[in-house]
Amino acid sequence: MFNNKNQKMKNLKTILLGSLVIGSLAACSSDDDNGGDSTPPTADSRTELYASNNNNGNITVFDLEDGTSKTLLTASLAAEGIYYDADADAVTQASRSNLTLDSYADASISNDGITLTASLSSEAVLENPRAIAVSGDFYVVADSEDVDGDEATADGRYFIFQRTDSGFTLRNTVTVDFKVWEIAFVGADLYAVVDATNEVALFSNFLSTHTTDVSISADKRVAFEGIVRTHGMAYDGTTMILTDIGAASGDGADTDGGFHVVSNFTSKFSAAADGGMVAVTDQVRVAGESTLLGNPISAEYDAESNTVFIAEIANGGGRVVSFVGTDFEAGGDVAPATNVALSSASSVYFYKN
Repeated sequence: MFNNKNQKMKNLKTILLGSLVIGSLAACSSDDDNGGDSTPPTADSRTELYASNNNNGNITVFDLEDGTSKTLLTASLAAEGIYYDADADAVTQASRSNLTLDSYADASISNDGITLTASLSSEAVLENPRAIAVSGDFYVVADSEDVDGDEATADGRYFIFQRTDSGFTLRNTVTVDFKVWEIAFVGADLYAVVDATNEVALFSNFLSTHTTDVSISADKRVAFEGIVRTHGMAYDGTTMILTDIGAASGDGADTDGGFHVVSNFTSKFSAAADGGMVAVTDQVRVAGESTLLGNPISAEYDAESNTVFIAEIANGGGRVVSFVGTDFEAGGDVAPATNVALSSASSVYFYKN
């Protein structure tokens, strides 16, 4: 997108730091404090953050090149899990009100405030969708509905859809013996949050191994010391971001959140035994009142600019925040670089070309 990687990182940080604290991202200057000439993005370059919410189901698109934003209206009343496909120019989200997986075409050329009609949809088979992970034409939706109807037993499901020219076809469902939330593909392997714990589960060669309706246990589960209850996860480069929601409700639940940065994630995960733990000393923890994190339920990460994006659903009624690496590399109580109000923010997806 830029001829110079350092310039790209500088411009992204400049845009992030120049954003409005409340409302929508505002246009900002690319000039530095010394009056130098920063090279602007090319006409074809795009750096965007897509966000869904549980307040009205609309899609918010933040343009991180010019600092503007737009809202795309949908028929959904609440949504969780979002993904943008540049080849199809389509944004897909899981509707919690319609219980469908819906894709909306022409996302990049749709104007602010336009009402979108789904170009592709699944049957209404979802029950409590929380997140989406994509590998090729396969869209995996994590669904946290209690499968057996017994709250005393932890379980959840992954709905595996295949995208076709006519819609999303449900290939199969995979039931697991833990509560689910966000998921992330690393190659053919699927990593999954084990909700209500500080653990991450691994399913090796997930799509090719589990092709029919089946109930399984994870190939491996590893705890991450220092996390109370993880929800969001994001992987890029060699780094995994894991969010910590702390307490889900009650006094202080809107300020006790944070996130962990786990560099060389797959190596550390592999080195831990099944049922073992990655020590907090092998992670960077960001938490505290200044972070504005209470219930960070979704995360995205851009390794090139070392930027973390988080959908925070509780603090302030909901917001999308970002943290720049030079600020959080040492951990601690770090204020976000940007803080944008978004009622009941539920999911984020980062895209750049």
